[in-house]
Amino acid sequence: MPQRSVVAVGASLLVASLALAGCGTRGDDGGETGGAGSENKVAKIGVIAPLSGDLSALGKGIQHSVELAVKQANESEAIPGWTLEVVAVDDEAKPDIGKNGATSLAGDDDVVGVVGNLNSSVTQQTQPVFAAAKIAQISPANTGPTLTMGADPIGAPERPYPSFFRTCTTDLVQGKFAAKFLMDQGITKVATIHDKKTYGQGLVAAFTTNYEEMGGTIVAAETINADDANFNAAITKVKPSNPEVVYYGGEYPQGGPLSQQMKAAGLTVPMMGGDGIFDPKYIELGTATSDGDLATSVGAPVDSSEAGKKFLADYEAGGFAEPSAAYGGYSYDAANAIINALKVSLKDAADAKSARDATIAEVGKVSFEGVTGQVEFDEFGDTKVKVITGYKVEGGKWATVKTETVT
Repeated sequence: MPQRSVVAVGASLLVASLALAGCGTRGDDGGETGGAGSENKVAKIGVIAPLSGDLSALGKGIQHSVELAVKQANESEAIPGWTLEVVAVDDEAKPDIGKNGATSLAGDDDVVGVVGNLNSSVTQQTQPVFAAAKIAQISPANTGPTLTMGADPIGAPERPYPSFFRTCTTDLVQGKFAAKFLMDQGITKVATIHDKKTYGQGLVAAFTTNYEEMGGTIVAAETINADDANFNAAITKVKPSNPEVVYYGGEYPQGGPLSQQMKAAGLTVPMMGGDGIFDPKYIELGTATSDGDLATSVGAPVDSSEAGKKFLADYEAGGFAEPSAAYGGYSYDAANAIINALKVSLKDAADAKSARDATIAEVGKVSFEGVTGQVEFDEFGDTKVKVITGYKVEGGKWATVKTETVT
């Protein structure tokens, strides 16, 4: 299937625009089959994620999953009279780069929706940009509660940006599951360490609140810096408290080495984290010492449903260079939520930009069975699916322990 690609590099910003399946495919008789006609108008779905650096495996999985959804939509002519394209922007997992990338996407009049970001701290900078431009933004990975429920998500929840949605659940749900996961195993003493970033700090806060309410004790609470490579100071403070588990709020590039270093220092207890460490790279970085470590991640394993198995098969058939990774299914569902909204908002639109406002409204109304379950949003823009899975490293791989709907 023909593709055309435009790449621009400047100020550490990588922008890739892909028009997928715009010309159809060649049939046995040499004629074109499927695809959209050349007279079609163009609407673009942006992707904004880390496409380079330590988290690029996750970012590329997000990008390719969106590309797959758009390819399938174009092949089926899901939106008559329109061809969809993907514009991918590298945010480098950095808030300032992400803001610049969001500004670039918002300035493209053909962009009507965006999938991203991966990091909650980056999304804090991109949300107001997309909101001002009236562009629907759906994150497949952000779990920070404040992004959808404001500064006080428990006491006084208030949605700050009506244009922002997410297909994954929040740390309020993930933290509660993690607390119960440990208490059910009789683990009553936990030390916490987080990296001071939005995601890590919020995850530890949610875990701590729920764990203490369930009768557990936080025996030590320490922090590290987001760019640390040596964690001896935090480990030295935590070790005397004799925790049964160390709960970590952060991502796998630091999580793996932290697990390795604490065990080398004699703190030979499991480390547990959230979806930020649930990646094969965590095990690779933690080496054999990561065996027995624990993680939670949003949703059920993708291959546990027929829809998930089909997505994985379609993704493999797509020949993408990188795997769909932890957030592929959520990205695919996010893209399809935008596509379903566009079926309504673009129907009588003169151009893509004029459909932006209507697209936000229609995203809020979507309801369909996706790879990750029912895709439907509540009044805050959060997914109504509150499923979490607990995992354990066994024999160098993440093994599923249990999946639950959190109430």
